[in-house]
Amino acid sequence: MSQTPESPSAGGPAQRGPDAHSDVMRGRPAQGAAKMRLRAPSRPFLVLWCLAVGVVVVDQLTKAWAVTALADSQRIDLLGSWLGFVLVRNPGAAFSFATGQTWIFTAVALVVIVIVLRVSRRLGSMWWATTLGLVLGGAVGNLIDRLAREPGLFRGHVVDFIDYGGMFVGNVADIAIVGAAAAIMALSAAGLELDGTRAGHHSASDEQPVMAEEAEKADAMGEGEHRDRPVPDVPEPSELPAFAENGTSGDPEREDDGGTRGGAAESEQP
Repeated sequence: MSQTPESPSAGGPAQRGPDAHSDVMRGRPAQGAAKMRLRAPSRPFLVLWCLAVGVVVVDQLTKAWAVTALADSQRIDLLGSWLGFVLVRNPGAAFSFATGQTWIFTAVALVVIVIVLRVSRRLGSMWWATTLGLVLGGAVGNLIDRLAREPGLFRGHVVDFIDYGGMFVGNVADIAIVGAAAAIMALSAAGLELDGTRAGHHSASDEQPVMAEEAEKADAMGEGEHRDRPVPDVPEPSELPAFAENGTSGDPEREDDGGTRGGAAESEQP
């Protein structure tokens, strides 16, 4: 006697289909991994970060040298009285301005850093990448001093050592910030946008999403009009007149009339 295979019970474990793990074991990429592909950073984005890191490194190295090589109030002349080195601990803003408001400039530096980080995602211009890289590097360089140096957290004094003819004293971070400010004014006057386009001009890549959005809106309006359009009443098949196989209708009165006429015709024949 042949035995039929037993069917799996309802309570037994169900057979599992191929999953992501089995695909990986077989050498095939999982569907989730195929969708999670990271986009490579753009060139302006890399320029911004490389320049910012370079400014921070140079700024901190020169400040460390100034603290160890220069004694307080000792000046080293480079170009006579026009340019020299002197160690100054600055509680204010760039070039020793607005001393005594350390915590305010610490908060401003944090806000500037957050804004630059947000804007960096849509950078398309090398000019703006260079400018924002200087801003970010200068802000971070002085922020490190305000966080790590005496007299305390958020109140630390910034190390300045470049003396400009006795008018003010600054550092590498200050040079980057002032240069970036001048570049921002020049780029804004030239009408250059962050994405590399001119003010009032949009590239084809910017117009494509707008066109696609308008097409979707038109399709949605068309579907709405189609749904609002009244549907004509179609009679049910049971309401249609039924025809017999011989071509006569299903109306009993017509059938009786036809039968009478047929009998009359037969009676008239000899």
